[in-house]
Amino acid sequence: MNNSENAHIDHHLDTQGLICPEPVMLLHRTIRKAEGGDHIEVLATDPATTRDIPNFCRHLGHILVSQSEADNPAGDSELYTDKLYRYVIKKK
Repeated sequence: MNNSENAHIDHHLDTQGLICPEPVMLLHRTIRKAEGGDHIEVLATDPATTRDIPNFCRHLGHILVSQSEADNPAGDSELYTDKLYRYVIKKK
């Protein structure tokens, strides 16, 4: 079990079905409301988040604790929702 599985999640953000730039915009809003050290879990189906969320963290100094990808049983490959991406971010 890695640290992200042990981390307490303070905020849950479900952006499934949303496409760029909405997931990052919602993450930015959630980060602004969070306290320093809070953990935010983001669920997404947009493959662009695999690039956008790590870049968001790197540019703003937040810690990307974990990033994972799994098959989405409710997904649709034509809508690019067949994968479920999960991120845990720690606010600086």
